[in-house]
Amino acid sequence: MKRVAILISGGGSNMLALLDSMEEAGHPATPCLVASNDPAAPGLERAAARGVATAAVDHRPFGRDRPAFEEELQKVIASHGADIVCLAGFMRVLTAGFVTQWSGRMLNIHPSLLPKYRGLHTHARALEAGEAEHGCTVHEVTPELDDGPILGQARVPVDPGDTPDSLAARVLVMEHRLYPAVLRRFAAGDRRPIWLS
Repeated sequence: MKRVAILISGGGSNMLALLDSMEEAGHPATPCLVASNDPAAPGLERAAARGVATAAVDHRPFGRDRPAFEEELQKVIASHGADIVCLAGFMRVLTAGFVTQWSGRMLNIHPSLLPKYRGLHTHARALEAGEAEHGCTVHEVTPELDDGPILGQARVPVDPGDTPDSLAARVLVMEHRLYPAVLRRFAAGDRRPIWLS
């Protein structure tokens, strides 16, 4: 049974989807921690209500010293015996030093069809480019931003009249399907990609 730490910065809707999935019979993973860089993140309370251990490592006191923040975060994750780390709306760019410690064991979900639209404002950028479809990607985390082997993608059509918010809402529905499906397969040792539409 793989032990999973989930890192969040906000409400944690993808975190909740992962927790729901890990409650299913026969799942090869179990949650050991939900941690945030924001002590006020609503997702921490939601995770605690589900009986999952929580922790906050506030990045702000560390200023620009990202390695010092990550050292504290790593201590917390290690103290809970995590085997896999899932980034679920964790809004901090991690250094190569941190990522390398978790090489092959850290996943992220990104709201675009990578390699398109790395970084922020993906929905607006897809609309500005006139894309016919958009979606989300789960990938292994590597030192390069929003890079790494793709473990799954889910696609949605771009509708006439879509706004960034309406498109984001439809993509989020697919995120909640894709991320749990990928984690279940990944925790069982299967890295074959999953494609949803």
